[in-house]
Amino acid sequence: MFKGFYNLTSGMVTQQQHLNVVGNNLVNVSTAGFKGSRYTATTFDDVMYARVGNQEKIYTEIGRQSYIRANSEIYVNYNQGIPEPTNIPLDFAIMGDGFFAIQQEDGGIIYTRAGSFSLDDDGYLCFPGAGRVLDVNGQPILLETDKITSDEQGVITTNNGGNYMGQVGVYTFPDNGALEHLGEGFFAGEGAQAAENPSLLWKNVERSNVELIKEMTDMITCQRALQSCASVTKMYDEVMGHAASDIGRM
Repeated sequence: MFKGFYNLTSGMVTQQQHLNVVGNNLVNVSTAGFKGSRYTATTFDDVMYARVGNQEKIYTEIGRQSYIRANSEIYVNYNQGIPEPTNIPLDFAIMGDGFFAIQQEDGGIIYTRAGSFSLDDDGYLCFPGAGRVLDVNGQPILLETDKITSDEQGVITTNNGGNYMGQVGVYTFPDNGALEHLGEGFFAGEGAQAAENPSLLWKNVERSNVELIKEMTDMITCQRALQSCASVTKMYDEVMGHAASDIGRM
């Protein structure tokens, strides 16, 4: 009798969560190195079929289930963003797979594709507000100046004498899908390895891979679906109210 309420609530919750993901993508459309996310949901029927019988014929007890649509996962799109020239000597863009490693003040390491770096008060290459950039050996890079030159593998030398100053580390993971998304373009994960042949563009940053037009279209679609669910919920409530009144008169 009340299954309709569950279905409508499911739709409203799903569209609201989808809107949250789309909104976050739109906010970061101009954030260097940002990777857009996609929201997916699993219906009650999908959950039931997966638990009762699947291709492997593994059967488990169903137990109590909700009709409300369950949140499946938010997937990160790791596709390459377009490199954008900046002519800033401390900017780097990774071409292909990999992440920059940033050492935080507490010693923890986080990863990002954003390569808009600067120098901290001690002259180390850093990501402002996050920490120091690590080299291929997992050590901070001491520059003390932005008068540098870099090759396509991130090897940094002085532009006046060619003295070696370090190499920007690019780290890869066995499975990017297993990374924890920390927000604002940062990730955390285990098993990072320094890339053997990294490809970097100096004086460039990688643009966000968010497609503005697609996200705007998704936002409009979600908003209309959410409004439709809300309107039908109101109508359904009125119908149920009349039904309850009629039964009471009998």
